[in-house]
Amino acid sequence: MPSAWLIVPTYNEAENLPTLVERALRALEHSEVDPTLLVVDDASPDGTGRIAEELATREPRLRVLHRSGKAGIGPAYVAGFEHALAEGAELVLQMDADLSHDPDDLPRLIAPVLAGEADLTLGSRYVAGGAIERWGPLRRALSRAGCSYARRVLGVDVRDLTGGFKCMRRQVLETIGPATLRTNGYGFQIELTYRAVRAGFVVREVPITFRERGHGSSKMNAAIALEAAWRVPALRLSVGSRPRDAIFFEATSREEKSRWQDRSRT
Repeated sequence: MPSAWLIVPTYNEAENLPTLVERALRALEHSEVDPTLLVVDDASPDGTGRIAEELATREPRLRVLHRSGKAGIGPAYVAGFEHALAEGAELVLQMDADLSHDPDDLPRLIAPVLAGEADLTLGSRYVAGGAIERWGPLRRALSRAGCSYARRVLGVDVRDLTGGFKCMRRQVLETIGPATLRTNGYGFQIELTYRAVRAGFVVREVPITFRERGHGSSKMNAAIALEAAWRVPALRLSVGSRPRDAIFFEATSREEKSRWQDRSRT
């Protein structure tokens, strides 16, 4: 079975982490993968890192990566991606730590990638069958407006560009290069998906229900939203419409996908 690493950045998620670890690993048991869950903790003052270490003493599939301080969700994901790739991950997944993403949806994200139908799957709130629970009208409107703005500026068809619930083949990250991802906040999700599309990879949206967190507080603030807004046009200019790695991938994609499908069946 292919190795699948689930990356979960944390900052002050002590109340949510035990439930997340239990539910995510249980859900991954229903996919044809060898799972590892990697918690990337930014020195949470509420003891999230310590709780993760305690859980890891009882759960060998759980790993913990400690960082020196809060530096943004983007750099946390980059650190997790690089660690997973170095450990031989064949699939890399990502999700929020606050249970707004339902761990039971993990097999639905993995299945199209294992079947060779997608290189990156994205849990989407804004395709048919997707939904949001416990959000007010203003927050819904702002989220949709942000996604629409990014889609128009970047010229891509992905409806939930800000979505952070993903599964991807390692080749996606190897082609992009995690260290070249520059956005610190939630615009990181836009950058990663956009660059995957521009590199010629197949991105598929899978409908999910997104739920507002039950414990703790959101990390979203005005500075994060502003960074995402100005990064979008800058990203379009820096990546362009057809980079060299897209041409390379398109020339080799059939052979590579065939090899990947053969490996995933073993």
